Amino acid sequence: MEDTAFATKFSDKIRSLASSQYPCNVPKTIDKRVITTISLNLQDCPENKNCSGLKGKSFYASMNNQSFVRPSISILESYYKNLTKGSFSSGFPEKPPNNFDYTGGDPLTQNMNTKFGTKLIVLPYGTNLEIVLQDTSFLNLENHPIHVHGHNFFIVGRGLGNFNEARDPKRYNLVDPPERNTVAVPSGGWAAIRIKADNPGVWFIHCHLEQHTSWGLATGFIVHNGQGPSQSLLPPPQDLPSC
Repeated sequence: MEDTAFATKFSDKIRSLASSQYPCNVPKTIDKRVITTISLNLQDCPENKNCSGLKGKSFYASMNNQSFVRPSISILESYYKNLTKGSFSSGFPEKPPNNFDYTGGDPLTQNMNTKFGTKLIVLPYGTNLEIVLQDTSFLNLENHPIHVHGHNFFIVGRGLGNFNEARDPKRYNLVDPPERNTVAVPSGGWAAIRIKADNPGVWFIHCHLEQHTSWGLATGFIVHNGQGPSQSLLPPPQDLPSC
């Protein structure tokens, strides 16, 4: 049974208490908006190799056509020690590389290759960040549970079809949206979340369908230190085992 519309309608009714005892501190304005597609990909098989995926290709997944590659060393440790060369890079794309009808048609005959890397979003302390998560019809429309480490966020909007940057933000709930750390992106739709980046460090964003995460449906963001010890990343404990 197709229950996407019912589930989305039910989720839209969930609200924060937004009372004096339980305030809803949703960011009313934003400093940065990142619009990212969520896709399953078919990668062309290298020459002289057999691939077990559909059409003789390999399965991968991506956000904004970037399939996340896990580095061989801890990103948090390399960031803290300023050993950034080779472990990750900034510059995760803030918008999809190509505009198309993300949730319509059958793209199986199109090029569904992805790029690979460890690109992160880098934020000054206190940034009001909005992330719009857009499902795509690559391989299959699917409900993706996207989880953010290190921060709660507010689900300010969601809908079916393609996100419209000029129209949809006008309908956001900035009064009493639900506060979560995981959002279900509707199958064939989108969800918008807002985060106050006030927890310094390196934080993972990924699909909670572990198969998709292993295929690369993930990224991360770095929150720089603010002012003073309470807004700064703590040093690792002295007995922390080396990676």
